[in-house]
Amino acid sequence: MLKTKAKISATALVFAVAIMACSRDANENGAGNPGGTGKAATGSVLSILDYYNNEPEKGYIQAALDNCAAELGVSLDREAVPGGSLIQKVLQKASAKTLPDVLMLDNPEVQQIAESGALAPLSDFNVPTTGYAEGILSAGTYDGKVYGLAPTVNTLALFYNKKILSTAGIAPPTTWAELRDSARKLTTAGTYGLAFAAPATYEGSWQFLPFMWSNGGDESDLSSPKVSEALQLLIDLVSSGSASRSVVNWSQGDVNDQFIAGKAAMMVNGPWNMPKLNQSTGLDYGIVQIPVNTAGQTPIAPLGGEIWTVPRTGNKAKMELAARFVACINSDKNQLALAEQRLTVPTKTALVPQFVAKVPAMKVFAEQIASARSRTGKLGAKWPDSATVIYSAVQLGLTGKASSADAFKQAAAK
Repeated sequence: MLKTKAKISATALVFAVAIMACSRDANENGAGNPGGTGKAATGSVLSILDYYNNEPEKGYIQAALDNCAAELGVSLDREAVPGGSLIQKVLQKASAKTLPDVLMLDNPEVQQIAESGALAPLSDFNVPTTGYAEGILSAGTYDGKVYGLAPTVNTLALFYNKKILSTAGIAPPTTWAELRDSARKLTTAGTYGLAFAAPATYEGSWQFLPFMWSNGGDESDLSSPKVSEALQLLIDLVSSGSASRSVVNWSQGDVNDQFIAGKAAMMVNGPWNMPKLNQSTGLDYGIVQIPVNTAGQTPIAPLGGEIWTVPRTGNKAKMELAARFVACINSDKNQLALAEQRLTVPTKTALVPQFVAKVPAMKVFAEQIASARSRTGKLGAKWPDSATVIYSAVQLGLTGKASSADAFKQAAAK
């Protein structure tokens, strides 16, 4: 799931580099055996830091962690903090030389933290990294080395209210032209045709990416007409009244509430909202991939998901044990269990057919993962700068302060 977080400052990262330098040499020549089944020495304790602090996810993750602790014969000292405070907590621990043995990061943050020198590459410990979806492996890679792995991932799709579309005689749209036409026809006095989130946060950038990427736009060249065409689509939907002007303030949770209340016939959202949708009495919904500009284009959406890493703590034995723990969290058994519980998709491609057979409601998301991209795949640690320009430009365009052609220029200038 996408989490909104503060950008890591260059000063903080440089500071982290200085703090971690003293312990880096302790691991340079270390190589463990994560694939082994031997247990750790009695009394070993692994500290873990993550942001799964709300139920039911906190419990799902705890069960997976407990399984690995039992398998490796260790005890756990887990700290779960709110998502928005995780990176600040990491930097505080780095400065105090108290980084956890195992660190979970939202995938766009891995390259920034790896760049700081605070993480050890998994190749140091022979952790297997083959068989994973290309996009998520890219998210955990910095300077050619894999620093972390995610057991499951998520992405975005188009949800639609089956009853509303059926009554109107409208099929789920597959192209932008169909999306414009369908959203217009589905808009009534009490219902918008489409809802999406476009706040001035990374969440706004995340929701824009499927339209930009599927159209051939690229975050490394936001001046491209392919990018402005994607923004123009959203501007058209809002200016025509097919989408609410309030989208500039809505989170994805707000969008989900609009859809449940019948105030939106369609929405762009992710599978983490499905439990709440399924609890809504009388709501019958379907899911399709997000429409593309022209028929034949490949729908491309961003990959969401959390990556488990091994910080450089200076304790070689603990780091080797932590690497075995990361490998365990990414075992086939844990990937399938977490995917089913959390309505996410396993990152090992060979597991996807088995997962979809068991949870058919996730079929569209599983298909979307095949072409989904990592947000940091092209720009690496510079992604936050681009993300800020993107959500700022979307805000300018949707509030009428700039045309689609000028929005990105103005946002970049600021």
